[in-house]
Amino acid sequence: MAVLTQSTCFHCGDDCGRHPILAEGHTFCCEGCKTVYNLLHAHGMEAYYAFTTAPGSSRKEGSRKDKFAFLDQADIARHLLQFQDAAETHITLYLPQIHCSSCLWLLEHLQQLHPGILNCRVNFARKEASIIFRQRDISLRQVAELLSRIGYEPAISLQQLDGKPAPAVDRSKLYKLGVAGFCFANIMLFSFPEYLGITSADLRLRHLFWWMNVILSLPVVFYSASEFYITAWKSLRHRFLHIDAPIVVAIAVTFFRSLYEVFTQTGGGYFDSMSGIVFLMLVGRVLQDKTYQQFNFERDYTAYFPIAVTRLRGRTEEMVTLPSVQVNDTLRIHHGELIPADGIIVSGQAMIDYSFVTGESIPVMKETGEMVYAGGKQSGGVMEILVVKEVAQSYLTSLWNRSSMQGTTAPRKSFVHLISRYFTYGVFTIAIIAGLYWQAWSVFTAVLIVACPCALLLSNTFTNGNILRLLGRHQFYLRNAQVIENLSQADYIVFDKTGTLTDAQRQQVYYEGQPLTRTQEIQLATLAAQSTHPLSKALLSALDTAARVRVTGFHELAGKGTVMGDGAEQVALGSHAFILPDVAPADNATAVYVSIGGHFKGRFVIRNQYRDHIDKCILQLKKHFRLAVISGDNNAESWPLQQLLGTGTTIRFRQSPEDKLYFVEGLQQQGHKVIMIGDGLNDAGALKQASTGISVSDGHHNFTPASDAIIAAAALPVLPQLLRLCKANRYIILAAFIISILYNIVGLYFACTAQLSPMIAAILMPASSISIIAITAGCSNLLAKLTLTKVIPTNKLAHSDPRGAQVILQHQSGSL
Repeated sequence: MAVLTQSTCFHCGDDCGRHPILAEGHTFCCEGCKTVYNLLHAHGMEAYYAFTTAPGSSRKEGSRKDKFAFLDQADIARHLLQFQDAAETHITLYLPQIHCSSCLWLLEHLQQLHPGILNCRVNFARKEASIIFRQRDISLRQVAELLSRIGYEPAISLQQLDGKPAPAVDRSKLYKLGVAGFCFANIMLFSFPEYLGITSADLRLRHLFWWMNVILSLPVVFYSASEFYITAWKSLRHRFLHIDAPIVVAIAVTFFRSLYEVFTQTGGGYFDSMSGIVFLMLVGRVLQDKTYQQFNFERDYTAYFPIAVTRLRGRTEEMVTLPSVQVNDTLRIHHGELIPADGIIVSGQAMIDYSFVTGESIPVMKETGEMVYAGGKQSGGVMEILVVKEVAQSYLTSLWNRSSMQGTTAPRKSFVHLISRYFTYGVFTIAIIAGLYWQAWSVFTAVLIVACPCALLLSNTFTNGNILRLLGRHQFYLRNAQVIENLSQADYIVFDKTGTLTDAQRQQVYYEGQPLTRTQEIQLATLAAQSTHPLSKALLSALDTAARVRVTGFHELAGKGTVMGDGAEQVALGSHAFILPDVAPADNATAVYVSIGGHFKGRFVIRNQYRDHIDKCILQLKKHFRLAVISGDNNAESWPLQQLLGTGTTIRFRQSPEDKLYFVEGLQQQGHKVIMIGDGLNDAGALKQASTGISVSDGHHNFTPASDAIIAAAALPVLPQLLRLCKANRYIILAAFIISILYNIVGLYFACTAQLSPMIAAILMPASSISIIAITAGCSNLLAKLTLTKVIPTNKLAHSDPRGAQVILQHQSGSL
């Protein structure tokens, strides 16, 4: 007699049935799984199967061949693509099948399956793959079909095409919750005679109630609780126990014990407890999802992202925040500014640096009428674009985070994750011992339900998320949660002077030299408007004219000067060394020198005005950090800076962008954790080199991908309190972790001593997770309230001028 042996699919782990497919010494459940294996085998990618057993998804139900034909339509593709040029195309796709390390490995080696795919990066938590490919070698449709062929069919929804956000909570979970709630309520209704101890003389009516409870329990067990079964089964397939495994055992034990009592007519069972457990667990999951959505740092950043752009209304300029930018708006993009949204060039010179997007730093020339993409940086003067796609701030922020990850290694898992890994095994052990000791199924069930490592895992995530949110509300925006840790470990702060310690909006400007005609003033204003350097903005404010001339041949040398035009029409603004390289400077005044038609005309002397309350800020920072100031200006401000910073502070002048980078690098070689604070223009290298680079946002709200954080100029005086909040973050996490441990110890004690029913345990489990969120949010909110509401006195800051005059730093308009 033939003996039937059950075999599982080598690719997906499903039962192969009575007729398995054999290939290469392995069994497969269908031709689809065999095809995927052959594809990976042909490209030398068998390592996919080394991470875990049967990592793939079943291919029994393959996609029809024309399913992704709609991606060949240009208008649909345009809505999905994030970037496209002759060399490469970028897109992010949602792949719901991602579930393990094998998925991560396979997708991040996708380029081995097709030469047209250049790169693939996976966001495991969001189940998204960011793919870069060459359109001339493989189309978007073919990319989707390739993913589908290996078991990762992209989920492309109308919401993606319309640019709408996904709902905060999965609707299917709400349906399951509704069914569980309905059945739970009715089971309790039919169980009232049992609760009240009423013994009915009519046994048939009593038995009818019992069987009604059995019928009502079936949707709860086989539909509402399905989420727990799926998660537990997937974890068992990959040889580890998920935290849902104890819950599944508790539901199964309660359900089958109740069925036994009803079938043997020995009692009505515990269907009320079982349905109550499922209902309350689902309530907890939904509340967790909603709370996480509220605190999740990967949400819409429009609430406080401190970036603005110049929008044109007729001939009038207005500064607007990114959420205000709409399709068909005309934006004016200056030299050095990022393009915030996809658009079509309508005027101006365009030299687009896409290094922020593609990593390629060679600027690309674009003509009027051509498309430019969000994330590119204008490096050719001023241009105007017509917005054709709404601003995607999440995309800009993902680019920001992508640039920070280049050249870094994956972070190590925290001790919290290591503990939770063995937590479930410990729960099962305790439950079995307690159940055998008391010989009570309720004790066994209560232990399985009440113990949960969720609170341990949530303490770190939610505390970091809330701190990021609080810092953002105070106009201090961090790239990601790792920056909080970096700030808390810093011991050295390096400031740039111009535009950081000084206020570009309040500087006094005086002209010295040959008289300028009205036409020349307009030419200088036009050139100054091309740059976002603080001195250029101060000069533009002083010239006070809205008239402009046509810009040709614009060029800027970082930290030196700007030029436009040729020959007699050439106009140049810059430092003394840039305009008069062969002439020694007469003094050390901070000035912008002017050359028109190759002839020196004069200079604009700029009297620096330090920011209000910056002295209080420096005084507080000196208590906890060593300080330094590095500036590209001459040493005219040496004495005022010494008065401001006091003794023991390093001050360096005439520093090029390279000098600033080397200075920060030297401090790091001495073992210091350095914070670099600058305007992000001439110090981008130093910002990137520092442990944490902070860009000061002022006026045009410049955004530089070199920085790890952006702080609004108005928030600079409270920087000490903001840094103190970052340092306190680790103590809040530690406190939340201790509370989580204590909760599990206390809960297990009452469960093991038979003092806790499964129903109460089902209430406590989600309540513990929600309470951790409340505690961490409350502590961080209270700490922020105590530290960030201290009002700095509004007295005017003064310092003595080395020539004997008293200079009051208050608002004065520039004069010529």
